[in-house]
Amino acid sequence: MKLGATEIILILAVVLLLFGGKKIPELMKGLGKGIKEFKDASKGEDTSKEVKEENK
Repeated sequence: MKLGATEIILILAVVLLLFGGKKIPELMKGLGKGIKEFKDASKGEDTSKEVKEENK
């Protein structure tokens, strides 16, 4: 299933209507942070602050 330009624009318009322009950067930042944490966890690396503080 391929998404064309029209479908992507429609999805982005719906997201903009639901969350508003000011909330989108916050959502993307949280999504990026979550993806990074997931990748680190799947590699076996734990870079959370709690683990770093326990090792001190």
